[in-house]
Amino acid sequence: MPLVLWDDSFSVNVKEIDSQHQALFDLINKLYEAMKKGQGKEVLPKIIDELFLYVEKHFSTEEKYFDRFNYPETENHKLEHYSFLKKVSEFKKSYENSEIALTIDVITFLQTWLTNHIKISDKKYSQFFNENGLK
Repeated sequence: MPLVLWDDSFSVNVKEIDSQHQALFDLINKLYEAMKKGQGKEVLPKIIDELFLYVEKHFSTEEKYFDRFNYPETENHKLEHYSFLKKVSEFKKSYENSEIALTIDVITFLQTWLTNHIKISDKKYSQFFNENGLK
């Protein structure tokens, strides 16, 4: 059973971004399933790398539109992105150095941060982007 399920309450009414959010949910679920199955260092680092790279790509997409449309909350939103990437990078390095195990606490952090970020911060730009013709 997946850890996090996509539904319309997560939609920001921008197809490209909704699609990326769904892909992030899928990656978190993939990471969760790999952890539950006890898959070793040969599988988990690949999934962690995939998640990290996709998060960077997704944030880049959002930030491109922030800049294009002069979104008023750009600075705060980018700071949230930076803080999250820094935290994920720390998790990744600690895991690679065998300093931490990939625990449910780490995965729950990822899931909680993403769902809260979408429902609170990302929802703020939904109407703004739509009014600027992005759907």
